[in-house]
Amino acid sequence: MKVAFATQDLKRVDAHFGWAKNIAVYDVQPTGSTFVKSVQFDGDLQEDGNEDKLGPKIEAIHDCAILYVAAIGGSGAARVVALNIHPMKVPQPEDIADILVKLQDVLKGNPPPWLRKAMNKGQERTFDFDEEEEKVTQ
Repeated sequence: MKVAFATQDLKRVDAHFGWAKNIAVYDVQPTGSTFVKSVQFDGDLQEDGNEDKLGPKIEAIHDCAILYVAAIGGSGAARVVALNIHPMKVPQPEDIADILVKLQDVLKGNPPPWLRKAMNKGQERTFDFDEEEEKVTQ
């Protein structure tokens, strides 16, 4: 599953989503993580009410399942959630590497329902009704 991090320095989650200079994206599995890409943003990122700055960031994370941020505004949160991306607020700057290790540990165990759902983002849901039908008709 892909996970995005709002970051100023590409090392820590230390940025408000709308003000982030960078978004770092990793592919995370129970057995490890792989850096996928970083997307850099320029311009006046701290201008409140400037919804245009969110579009490129939303596009950068559209296929991610989780977004780690220091903070996120209401409009940004609504747009992220609408794409089935789970925003996670980090209360103080935290190393991305540490978050990746913690997330992998959770994935190895019994992830909570919201995380199991996030892990399946972008995968086609399949239902095996034939097996159920056989049981009902027998």
